[in-house]
Amino acid sequence: MSAPVETIEVQPDEAGIRLDRWFKIHFPYITYGYLQKLLRSGQVRVDSKRVTANARLEPGSQIRVPKVVRDPPPAAPSLKPPPGLSKADRSLIEGMILFEDDHLFVLNKPFGLAVQGGSKTKRHIDGILEGMADRFGDRPRLVHRLDKDTTGVLLVAKHRDAAARLGKIFRTRSAAKTYWALVQGVPKPPQGKIEAALVKAAGPDGDRVRKSLPGEQKEAMHATTHYSVIDRVGQKAAWVSLKPVTGRQHQLRAHMSIIGHPIVGDDKYEGHISLPAENMVNKLHLHSRRLMLPHPFVSGEKLDVSAPMPPHMLETWELLGLDPARYDA
Repeated sequence: MSAPVETIEVQPDEAGIRLDRWFKIHFPYITYGYLQKLLRSGQVRVDSKRVTANARLEPGSQIRVPKVVRDPPPAAPSLKPPPGLSKADRSLIEGMILFEDDHLFVLNKPFGLAVQGGSKTKRHIDGILEGMADRFGDRPRLVHRLDKDTTGVLLVAKHRDAAARLGKIFRTRSAAKTYWALVQGVPKPPQGKIEAALVKAAGPDGDRVRKSLPGEQKEAMHATTHYSVIDRVGQKAAWVSLKPVTGRQHQLRAHMSIIGHPIVGDDKYEGHISLPAENMVNKLHLHSRRLMLPHPFVSGEKLDVSAPMPPHMLETWELLGLDPARYDA
């Protein structure tokens, strides 16, 4: 049985983020409205004090998290798909499944399909999954996110308990993620660590992030990425492996741009300018290649799933003479 209340310490790399954003990362199934209710009733507190959802967190602060948040009671699913869910959408999800068991499944997300909805996004994976409770026995819940144009491994929980346990695994950084990307130029040294705090910077082309400036400590989000060059095309481009330690919005895209090697095809971070070769598809070349984590329900068992590269990246690899089978993630 879970304890009635648990206190969770804010990590150094979480300093400055809003409380509601912290809950979205660690407990993605908790809605904003429900969090507001918990805050008003005092069930969620920071350093024993009542706070608002937009409160900025300090490293070392203690967040009071009740059992109802960490291990919510299972809700009876609605097994009737919502109107408008097409057979094609259901078949799309089925065709994306790389691995499935009683508690979770892993999708190979294609290019251009959003994970969640927004003001201008009506068709997305989260919405399609909502209409497939009859297939999965409950309403599936996203465990993490990928950008619309990023492809590859996407983990989904089949029920609330699985979402809670997987959320804790990601929170404690027990999940190892590997991404593949094609970047402009060749990073030097060929292996390294990027540590650059990020702040949000809205622009005409939508939300993006940039490197924080002096005096922006409160808004800055610590971010760390390890990179390694797998192969290169002269000095024009490099195939790199990226392993994020933290999970900030656009972290990999911003970090590679900050060190002068934006990801090819990235129209938010200048990777779409001066492509390495003619007749090359101008799409984001970023792929969530592999995910490894301890299984949340089977002691001693690891989940290890890799996703094949998407068609546009395979086309580029062939064009540039790179061998996609050369390196195992």
